[in-house]
Amino acid sequence: MNDEFRAPVAELVGTFWLVLGGCGTAVLAGSVVGVYGIAMAFGLTVVTGAYALGHISGGHFNPAVTVGLLVGGRFEKEKAAYYIVAQFIGAILAAVVIFAVANGVDGFSASESGFAANGYGDQSPDGYNLGSALVIEVVLTALFLVVILGATAKAASPGFAGLAIGLCLTLIHLISIPVTNTSVNPARSTSQAIFAGGDYLAQLWLFWVAPIAGAALGALLYTTVIGGSDDAETPAET
Repeated sequence: MNDEFRAPVAELVGTFWLVLGGCGTAVLAGSVVGVYGIAMAFGLTVVTGAYALGHISGGHFNPAVTVGLLVGGRFEKEKAAYYIVAQFIGAILAAVVIFAVANGVDGFSASESGFAANGYGDQSPDGYNLGSALVIEVVLTALFLVVILGATAKAASPGFAGLAIGLCLTLIHLISIPVTNTSVNPARSTSQAIFAGGDYLAQLWLFWVAPIAGAALGALLYTTVIGGSDDAETPAET
């Protein structure tokens, strides 16, 4: 395959794996593994995807991460659109697979189950309002970018970035599943809302705006306050 297309394809596959592993666990096995298992599933997808595909694309698997790395000077703007389109395609394809499998049980309804979609108010797992959802998604995505930029810095321990980032995503889910079902990823949110429909689609705007704003804030925080000039030119590869 042409090298120009290898990275976006890796992003498509990695995002597919993240949504299939994380949202698939929530939809198909959530009643068995609970919040802890779902959080671990999301973390494991990032760890495994990062080590398998990170050397090809950097292992973003998330439009907010791509935007954050762009703001942080760790990614070329010419590639951003290709990555983001690939991430959305990968997420939607994974949702199609989850939906096809879930429909193997009589009476399954994506809208009634929520299909692991994100939401606030009546669509929040524990009834958290719009303000709570906005705050948690912005703050957690910002800190996610701080971890990503720090773990992939030149002075960081080589070879451990994927583990640190995956564990960070696990922790993020442990904190925020009760609030929004955890987004921090517009592609993941979009793929599930398409099938859940209704108010989940109406609330999808928040799960684009908050993660992207949080990612930009986290990148600015790291590059202007925390990080040093010695890691400014390091590509963000997990």
